Amino acid sequence: MGAVAALSPGLPAAQTPASPAAGASTRRGRLKQAVCRGVFSGSKLDLEGMCREAARLGLWGIDLVGTDALPTLKNYGLVPTMVPGGSGIKSGINDLKNHADIEPKMLAAIKAAAEAGAPNVIVLAGDRAGISDEHGLENSANFLNKVKAVAEDKGVTLCIELLNSKVNHPGYMCDTTKWGVELCKRVDSPRVKLLYDIYHMQIMEGDVIRTIKANIKYIGHFHTAGNPGRHEFDDTQELNYVGICKAIADLGFEGFLAHEYTPTKDAVVTLEKMVKICEV
Repeated sequence: MGAVAALSPGLPAAQTPASPAAGASTRRGRLKQAVCRGVFSGSKLDLEGMCREAARLGLWGIDLVGTDALPTLKNYGLVPTMVPGGSGIKSGINDLKNHADIEPKMLAAIKAAAEAGAPNVIVLAGDRAGISDEHGLENSANFLNKVKAVAEDKGVTLCIELLNSKVNHPGYMCDTTKWGVELCKRVDSPRVKLLYDIYHMQIMEGDVIRTIKANIKYIGHFHTAGNPGRHEFDDTQELNYVGICKAIADLGFEGFLAHEYTPTKDAVVTLEKMVKICEV
């Protein structure tokens, strides 16, 4: 996960989106694809330009933007598919000392997301920093149990992101599907699920398709990237996204699959190729 725009608790005036979205191609494939802003790295596109290209490619929305971006997204028939929730990769919900600071931010994010029509709010577990995995589970469940009723009432899903602690985020606690699923089970809410980042879990676990199939009920959102390198997925990479996306679609997954990689070539041309690969 890269840097994200701050979430504004107050919403800008809603605008009526163009219908169909300006310049949008027909959406193809069985998966609802979205994109993170970092995928446009090097393109020099502003938010307007990103939205224009996302709409042209038939994407559904943009990940990891605040609701302040809503008017621009709406003009292109897009939604903020994942918004920030106030927790951090290093300072997250696994540590009780962070709860007092994160809770009001998370509640504000849930309410703002609901008003904006944003389906998901991201949640980050935080670093271990001397906290055992079991203690971290208890603390994280304690936090989510305090905010889940609001998420349920507002129809917003809290997505706990799975990240690798081997390469990118040393010390991060929610670094295996097993830990994340156990947390979801302890909270036991239809509005608390996992953000399954395929790149990160390939590094930590591999066996991606089997793991997704076994745990799909606990997965609310996907992120893509190639491995190694976290760049676009091509024939130099070890992940077969055609097979992965077919498996996800065959499961009847109704959430979003958002691209989150750093391109090594022209950002817009590369994104168009990645979108076509995932149009299964």
